Amino acid sequence: MCKDIFLLSIFYKENQNHLLMKKVYLHTNYLKSITMAVTRFSVSLEEELLEALDNFVHENKYPNRSQALRGLIEKNLVEKKWQCNNIVAGAIVLVHSNIKKDISLKLNEIQSRYSDIILSSQRYYIEGDSCVEIVAVKGAAQRLTELSDLLIGIKGIAHGKLIMSKVN
Repeated sequence: MCKDIFLLSIFYKENQNHLLMKKVYLHTNYLKSITMAVTRFSVSLEEELLEALDNFVHENKYPNRSQALRGLIEKNLVEKKWQCNNIVAGAIVLVHSNIKKDISLKLNEIQSRYSDIILSSQRYYIEGDSCVEIVAVKGAAQRLTELSDLLIGIKGIAHGKLIMSKVN
């Protein structure tokens, strides 16, 4: 079921050992409020992954690891909601070599098949033989995801990411 949901999380202490989280869900037509206890659990991570998490916490100015993990989980859940196939706008960002002509040919071939959802495409030369290509898109979320998967999957694409935002 797909609905427009905005989530606000408020944390407060009921007593010394019990932390409660009040989640307020704002729907387009009504307000629903529920209170839930926060559950503590442990996570085992390789040292490199833990170091990456700590860097993520620091870079994104989270107060602690728990808040960072909560943010990552909620972000992932929001992204899954795009599977509802809402009309969205966004950008596909690709980093690749500008020397390998087969990459450009394959990018052009795929983009021509999706011209109904592509608003524009720009290429910027960043350093050496690397360039970043930004493809502005608008359409059904699943179709944008399909296009980005094809583009990112091209052999020679060093990095790729789809960024989407709901239009209305």
